[in-house]
Amino acid sequence: MSSNIPTCRWGIISTGMISSWFVADLILDRPDAKVKHIIQSIGASSVQKAQAFAFRHCPKSSPTINGSYEEVYADPNVDCVYIGTPISFHKKNCLDAIAAGKNVLCEKAFTINAQEAKEVFEAAQKKSVYVHEAMWLRHRPMIAKLRQLLYEDNVIGDVFRMSCDFFDRIDIPNLPETSRYKHPKLGAGTLLDIGIYPLTWAFLTLDPNPPDNAERPNVLAAQVHQHGVEVTSSVLVQYPSSGRQGVITSTHMSNKPSNPICRVYGTKGYVDVTGEKPSHPHFFTVYKSKEDHQTFDQGQKYEFLHVGQGFIFEADNTALDIAAGRKESAIMPWKETMRVMELMDEIRKQGGTEYPQDHE
Repeated sequence: MSSNIPTCRWGIISTGMISSWFVADLILDRPDAKVKHIIQSIGASSVQKAQAFAFRHCPKSSPTINGSYEEVYADPNVDCVYIGTPISFHKKNCLDAIAAGKNVLCEKAFTINAQEAKEVFEAAQKKSVYVHEAMWLRHRPMIAKLRQLLYEDNVIGDVFRMSCDFFDRIDIPNLPETSRYKHPKLGAGTLLDIGIYPLTWAFLTLDPNPPDNAERPNVLAAQVHQHGVEVTSSVLVQYPSSGRQGVITSTHMSNKPSNPICRVYGTKGYVDVTGEKPSHPHFFTVYKSKEDHQTFDQGQKYEFLHVGQGFIFEADNTALDIAAGRKESAIMPWKETMRVMELMDEIRKQGGTEYPQDHE
């Protein structure tokens, strides 16, 4: 590993599953690494939780162990705070980290609603710190290649439609009362948790514009509620300038085979994206129409290096942004996060999903 690459010292907020995935990627041994990542500090609700997390997920590191998040924010050796808490806590965690002058990478969905996101960005602007929504899907190399093929090489002609479903069975009635899946105050529902991935696939495959100049699509949405929370969302996305449409769904009612996880339709073929779930794509295949326009060729498969869970791409880009003195990510700028949050607010409004935070 080159000694000339930048170093990023991370403070990890929360010790849940998403944080464990993120940390596992940070400590990967990569001979071609763009950044040297260091797990500097871990914050949890107790010292015991932080110790257990470090023992399990950072066996070769010696991070500072903290029984509170505040101690991480106050650590002068932390360059960037990674926030992996449930969505309902993102606003407070971001504001606390920003107040301490820390750069922030915060998990998606960025906040409960657009108003909360606006507050976070205004605080970051005043403090002149870097803040980035961790939509890791956007940072994967396959996304740049797919967009190039669709809109520079026009491999399937004119794109006119896409579809994506995220099925994730959650037995809500039998979960403990403390579960985040049971309480609107904690951001319960499919849209912010998993529906944001099909939405992101729609944005990435239907709009050729860069994220800082993305077009705002129209949305038509319906939602189903059970046990006091939203359990299924169906959304039609349409871009006014091109007429391109996306048909996307998310549900906690069932599991089903999810391949292709996304299909993009063009006038001269289609693209299938394959993977575990819409959050975990592995490769895609381009199928071109034959001369009869009724059948398709055998397809060309585009495979990509599988690096850990796939978080390392957003981690590298965040660290490189900070090293360069940038305050926003070019891949997920503040303007794009606001657009996504506003659209999800509109979907919830049409679907009848309200959170207590909407009225604060």
